[in-house]
Amino acid sequence: MPLIGAPAAVGFSRADPIAIWAVSDGRAGVAAQALGLAEAVARRTNAAVTSKRVALRTPWCWLPPGFIPGPLQALSLDSDPLEPPWPHLWIGCGRHSLPFSMGVREWSHGRTMVVQLQDPRINPREFDLVAPPSHDDLEGPNVWPTLGAMHRATPERIAEEAARFGPLAARPSPRIAALIGGKSKRQTISARRADLISRALIGLQEDEGGSLLVTLSRRTPDPARSVFHRSLKPKSALFFDGEGANPYFAILNAAEFIIVTADSVNMAAEAAATGKPVFILPVDGDPGKLAGFHQALYERGCARPFLGALERWTYEPLLEADRIARRLIEVLAARAA
Repeated sequence: MPLIGAPAAVGFSRADPIAIWAVSDGRAGVAAQALGLAEAVARRTNAAVTSKRVALRTPWCWLPPGFIPGPLQALSLDSDPLEPPWPHLWIGCGRHSLPFSMGVREWSHGRTMVVQLQDPRINPREFDLVAPPSHDDLEGPNVWPTLGAMHRATPERIAEEAARFGPLAARPSPRIAALIGGKSKRQTISARRADLISRALIGLQEDEGGSLLVTLSRRTPDPARSVFHRSLKPKSALFFDGEGANPYFAILNAAEFIIVTADSVNMAAEAAATGKPVFILPVDGDPGKLAGFHQALYERGCARPFLGALERWTYEPLLEADRIARRLIEVLAARAA
């Protein structure tokens, strides 16, 4: 397949799709960011998206990404293969993708356009473009900051996925989604915090009526999980704890209000993609840079702090992957000219 920038490239006609690799370590939250941008590009031009999971073998995984010689030899045996033909567009996300994102520019002789998501913590000039969350405060001529993280949630995808889970939207109104995260680098949800969250959500339902639609995260600590099972599950119209098909998008579709714990950038950004009122619920620990992210959401009109009551307002859905995808297509077209 001809590569963007190669003499044989003929642009973006339907007969000549661009190849996109979304490269990550395979963790759900990280892979969703790379795939989210790849799919946003594919919605706007003829493209074939391939997801690639990569990991580094010991001892290379202990080294900083910029100090790994011959990264292809450091690829773990259970990783997906990385070999020619190289893609037109490479979208990397996460630490394990970094040495390969840096390498593919050389392997493809500069013909693959390399986009790195998140803050790579190395010089952005190692990539063609870097798209980090704005709260990371990364700057540079090839840095395109985003409000929050990339993701796969779009109004269309949310509606399509919801059809697999029956008439959640028929549950009594107001339908209140609670997206509950858990442990991160700086924050967590203790058993005591889980009790406070449960009491707040049950009190809200008692005041407002309607239905609670609750989903826990893989990161929810076991002590907190036990509290939510005991206190919140009996009061919920839907309670998802990882068993069976994931109704996450169906919940976003049916909800009229969305409450998100403050530990997760991904869940808050996905909730804001709906255009529905989003409330941020505090957890334990220091929010660090996430405080700036939440403030940016408040200023844009996507979210408000949760103060124990529901409020209605509207805003333009937050779709940062679409915004970055439009700019990427312009760059790709210029490289192919």
